[in-house]
Amino acid sequence: MPASMHQRGGRRWTRLGRLLGLMLGGMLLLSIVAVGLLRWIDPPTSAFMLRHWLAATWEGAPQPRLYHEWVDAEAIPPAIALAAIAAEDQRFPEHAGFDLVQLKRAWAEHRAGGRLRGASTISQQTAKNLFLWPGRDYLRKGLEAWFTLLMEVLWPKQRILEVYLNLAQFGPDTYGVGAASWRFFDRPVVSLGSAEAARLAAVLPNPKLYRLDAPSDTVQRRTRWIRQQMRQLGGTSYLEGVWIGDAVTD
Repeated sequence: MPASMHQRGGRRWTRLGRLLGLMLGGMLLLSIVAVGLLRWIDPPTSAFMLRHWLAATWEGAPQPRLYHEWVDAEAIPPAIALAAIAAEDQRFPEHAGFDLVQLKRAWAEHRAGGRLRGASTISQQTAKNLFLWPGRDYLRKGLEAWFTLLMEVLWPKQRILEVYLNLAQFGPDTYGVGAASWRFFDRPVVSLGSAEAARLAAVLPNPKLYRLDAPSDTVQRRTRWIRQQMRQLGGTSYLEGVWIGDAVTD
């Protein structure tokens, strides 16, 4: 093959590499800008809510009504923030997005013959709910790690927790503590105390299985356990630096 053909082929691969590099760089820059803006702009929806809506459309089912109402951090009682931390991520105030203690523990249990359980932090769950899709594939986990890192760098802890509480699913078609409070307690979230906060947090692992409107024995046990954890963590003092408010009511 003539040298000129080798040179042309090499140039094509070089141009392709540059194009791919530019595309990757553009996507990374876009993700940084998007996460940065969302520090101040409240997201009107999430990837999980859009997926819920699109799935029904694709299947030809009637359009679901998604219940979602954004509530600013100032109107969310500290009890709800504390209950979420107690239930889902007790080292949230301390870690930088990834709980290495829980990851090591989960891996040790798996190597000992147990089921490989998740050890996702509130930061990771927020990244997944806001930007990504369900699943355990390597691409999604890699993107989850990237968005988690961005949020931890660009957002304060309070903002991460605020977005999490406003996007997490609490029941069928119900996202965020604002909508969940109205649907399942028939009053605004600002009026909820520790008992309701703990029950909200109790369904977070699987809101399709655990129900707020008809709490099973499992949900009731989890509610009691969460309230105990809230007390053991020290109540409001544990939220210092990650939430606002004066008291956690019992």
